[in-house]
Order: sequence, then C-alpha cells, then structure tokens
Amino acid sequence: MVTSLPVLANKVQTIGPDVRTITPALLASVGDDSSNELVDTYGRVIRDLRICVTDRCNFRCRYCMDEDIRFKRKVELLTDSEIVRLVRIASKMGVRRIRLTGGEPMVHPTLSALIRDLRELGLEDIALTTNGSLSTKSDLQELKDSGLDRMTVSLDSIRKDRFAHITRSSTSVDRVLQTVRWAKEIGLNPVKINAVIIKGFNDDELLELADLARTMEVDVRLIEYMPLDSGKRWEMDKVFAADEMIKAINAKHELIPVGRPRPHAPATGYRFADGSQGRIGVIATVTRPFCNACSRLRVTAEGRVMPCLFSTTEWDIRSLLRGDASDRMIAKALVAITLRKQAGHRIHDEDYQQPDRPMSAIGG
Repeated sequence: MVTSLPVLANKVQTIGPDVRTITPALLASVGDDSSNELVDTYGRVIRDLRICVTDRCNFRCRYCMDEDIRFKRKVELLTDSEIVRLVRIASKMGVRRIRLTGGEPMVHPTLSALIRDLRELGLEDIALTTNGSLSTKSDLQELKDSGLDRMTVSLDSIRKDRFAHITRSSTSVDRVLQTVRWAKEIGLNPVKINAVIIKGFNDDELLELADLARTMEVDVRLIEYMPLDSGKRWEMDKVFAADEMIKAINAKHELIPVGRPRPHAPATGYRFADGSQGRIGVIATVTRPFCNACSRLRVTAEGRVMPCLFSTTEWDIRSLLRGDASDRMIAKALVAITLRKQAGHRIHDEDYQQPDRPMSAIGG
C-alpha cells in the first residue's frame, strides 16, 4: 500500500497563513462550565472532522499543487496516536463523522492501523478521499476490514490526454476507474467520484461524467472551481456554475432534485428520471454558498485546525498534543477555535483574501 515520495530539498514552499498559538488566555476565555458540544457563535454544531493525514501526493494537479512543492518533514506531521487522541476528544464533544484526506492518504504508511484505532472510538462514519491511483483491491479490502465505511475518488477528467495534463502523472484514467470498481465490489459504498469543473477547460465533459455515473452506478459530484489553487490563478470567469452544470446534463438526461442526504452535507443531489442507478451531486461553494449549514472543522497534516476551508487563520493544536496539555485543555481549545469560526467564506466581498495555503496543504 505504501509508496515512498521524496521530500524535495531545493525549493522552499511559501505557505504563510496566520498561525495562532493556543494561549492560556484563549483557554481561559472558555469557562469550565461550557457546553460539551462544539457550537460556534452562529449556532452551527460541529459533527464532522476532515483530517489531512499526509501532505504527500504522487500527483501534481495544476489547480491544487505546484510541481516543485516541498513536503513537510515527518517530524512536523501529526502522528497516528496524536490524530487518534484528537478525534477521541472531539468525539466526546459530538463529532460523529471523520474524513481522511491528503495529499494522497494512500501513501500514509500506517493508514489501516490508523483507521482501526479510529473505528474503536464509536464513530458513525469514517470516509476516505483518494486519487485512486495507488491502491490494489487487497489494499481496499484491508481498509474495509479495518473499519473504513466509504470512499470518494477524485477524477477531474475522463479524457486520457486531459487527465495526464491535469495530474502531471503517468497514471491512466482506466487505473483510477478500476479503483472505483474495486471499491464498489468490496462494499465501500456509496462510492463517489469528485470532479472539479473549470469553465473553458473541462466543462465540455459534463455529459461524459453523467454517463459515467449511469454506467458505473456511482455518485458523481461536480464541484465549482474554488480560489484554493497554489498559483492563485483563480478567476470568477473560470467558475462554471452549478446551475449551468445541471442545465447541460438535463439536455440529455433529465434530472430530478433529491436535495441533500443530510442537512449539513455539501452536495445537492439529483437522480436520473429514467431510473438509472447513478446519481449526480453538485457542490456550489461559489454560487450557492452553504456556509450557514457547515458542520466541519479541518485539521492539517502538521496539526493546525482550520475552522473554515477558506480560513486565513489557523490554530496550532499540535503544540498541545505534544506538550503536557490534558484532554480537558485540548477540548477547551477546540471550543475556543469553534467560537472563532467565521460566518462564511466571503469570496464575493471586495476585500476577499485568498488563503495562502492551497488545497493540497489543507486536505479537501
């Protein structure tokens, strides 16, 4: 399962978010009689943690990661025991669902053991997002046996030349789709495929992606292009709106809206009117923000908590995990961080500031 990737030594990665230390004053701002749940100032309850288990990836997707990115040293990354401890504390405060991301989580050397330990915490759901290029069927079976519930595979194009251009890799589309088939056979359902749609680049594949959902009987989720690219080349003109995606697919396959599977789920779902088993989902972060229903915190590979995907401020939880902080102190830190969760992403504000940390360093 494990693929070793080099730590590049000749290029300094310029990631400069506002990293805040968790001070005694911050902890003191949260009373000892505070709620055991993680609730922000807007009444949103945190039920989901997205945890980046590694910053390493075998792809260099153009909208996600610079080709010469420098990875973190192993000592800078959270250990499995630190991740499990953090999730155990959060689970006692109402967190029910975990998604493991990267980088590419399949390069994490002890992924199965980590999932096994997380499973013992009584979580409702453990999911994984992968690029689908590295795992064998036996790898997926091992993850399933360890306690993984679901898998999402990222695939932004099903055209061979375009896929190679996007990922800057030698992996084939067929190899990724084989991973999807194996995941379905093993029972990591519902298996989902995520595709970021960029106007003028891959929006001409919408019908092909809809056909893929129908033939493979999977959920294909179409994601609006967000300002989280490492090169900061995002422009509003490159956003292909979710409404336009649905309109394009409706020209061939009538879609019937089915809403969200859960109130806090990011995707709005559609089924095919002719009864085909596949489904379409759209994640309209830019044109139809769902910030008021957000139930997530994100934890980066080096142990910084991001209250929002678009946060420009991060909180260093690793120092507490590696210091002499008690579980209660870490719980209070999570409460304090949650109370500082912003109302929304503010993409459309004139003074919007794109995060310095790109998607590859956040974990989608």
